[in-house]
Amino acid sequence: MSIYAYQARTLDGQETDLTPYRNKLLLIVNTASQCGLTPQYEGLQRLYDKYAGQGLEILGFPCNQFGAQEPGTSEEIGAFCKRNYGVTFPMFEKIEVNGPDAHPLFQYLKEQVPPPAEAEDGSREIRWNFTKFLVDRDGRVAARFEPAVKPEDIEPRIREMLSVR
Repeated sequence: MSIYAYQARTLDGQETDLTPYRNKLLLIVNTASQCGLTPQYEGLQRLYDKYAGQGLEILGFPCNQFGAQEPGTSEEIGAFCKRNYGVTFPMFEKIEVNGPDAHPLFQYLKEQVPPPAEAEDGSREIRWNFTKFLVDRDGRVAARFEPAVKPEDIEPRIREMLSVR
């Protein structure tokens, strides 16, 4: 199955698949508004501002599974992101990323890359908010970045992948 076959609901409730993002470099992130890592929204938006015109899309997926740090409604999440970080990249409805109710997209993303080195038990489960998956223009998952990796630390890889056609 291709990444483009997966569907998700946008913050405004519209069901969409990922085909509009075909031939784009994707950075897919599980997010939260009340997390110590929430300021990463700022770095994500900077990347989006800088590289969207070259084919980068950032897709944000709020998740409340880690410390209940995303308790808001879709409207509250959208307003928070816009007001505090000027987020203009696509945001989707709140989902789960682990367990039996994990969104199929995140099940797929986790299966496509090796477990993180930090996972001594070999688990592919997402360990916290702001785990990032980089997907190439052909829809292949190229890399997984753990939450502590800041968006600006991924920029060299993004530049490199945007230049490869």
